[in-house]
Amino acid sequence: MKSHEFYIKRCLQIANNGLGSTRPNPMVGSVIVFNNKIIGEGFTSAYGGNHAEVNAINSVANKEILKEATIYVTLEPCSHFGKTPPCSDLIIKHQIPNVVIGCVDDNLKVAGKGIKKLMENGCNVTVGVLEKECKQHHKRFFTFHNKKRPYIILKWAETKDGFIAPKTKNEKKPVWITNSYSRQLVHKWRAEEQAILVGTNTVSHDNPSLTTRDWVGQNPVRIIIDRDEKLSKSFAVFNHESQHLIISKNNINFSKNVAAQICDILFQNDINSVIIEGGSKTLQSFIDENLWDEARVFYGNIAFKKGIKAPVFQGKLIAETHILNDKLKFYLND
Repeated sequence: MKSHEFYIKRCLQIANNGLGSTRPNPMVGSVIVFNNKIIGEGFTSAYGGNHAEVNAINSVANKEILKEATIYVTLEPCSHFGKTPPCSDLIIKHQIPNVVIGCVDDNLKVAGKGIKKLMENGCNVTVGVLEKECKQHHKRFFTFHNKKRPYIILKWAETKDGFIAPKTKNEKKPVWITNSYSRQLVHKWRAEEQAILVGTNTVSHDNPSLTTRDWVGQNPVRIIIDRDEKLSKSFAVFNHESQHLIISKNNINFSKNVAAQICDILFQNDINSVIIEGGSKTLQSFIDENLWDEARVFYGNIAFKKGIKAPVFQGKLIAETHILNDKLKFYLND
């Protein structure tokens, strides 16, 4: 007999199919087991569509055997009406006797209410299977609801002598520190997160698009820090390829705690994850206010000898890899 952990691991595996499309909903995975065999699977559809449990139940041809099955899910089934009806009600409707849950939903709309409803209707509920892994998987969702801010990923590339950009440039376009494969990976990351944030200097000096043009996926919402709203709307970040949100002196006070105020605005706009792409001043402001969760840093194989220094930070190195001649390191805010 396979263990509960085996099936929750499968839930986590298929849940990643929803990465980048379910936001602001969590990307949940679910499997249904009968006689030690998986008979149904599902993950959360794009926002507004079915939740994972619904897709898993719908994938089972013979609904009668659900009365003798076990449903596994990474996150507590919802108990409230949102874009779709409660998943706990559907489980009860099909009389699924056993429910195994990775972790409890911290969202106050659920927060144990789904489990309570299932138990009150005769379901045998097991909670906390691979709980740590499930909470890590749902890190964006939990950060948003518990810390009242988006999950924050810092990302930059620096030269081997520690610079993030040259002092002066002749053209309004990026000076590439990394290779094309590293840049494609960044576009993949953009497709996975809800928003991307840059400062005035990055827009005016580089004229970036901040899209997923080298990867198939949804473009992130572009957050632009423009204190005096002096940036021309002819810059690429203001085109119609994606939404944009301007942070200016009209909505925050630039004399103190800028990063914290930005987080408040993003929370109010239901942004549950954001990549901070720079420049150095913008990145450093989030570091100095200790408002970051991950840092993904590329180290290129070129030198500028002089330029704008890379941000200074402390984090726990959790992984590193090479992309041809580029080095990529992943850090957590420990």
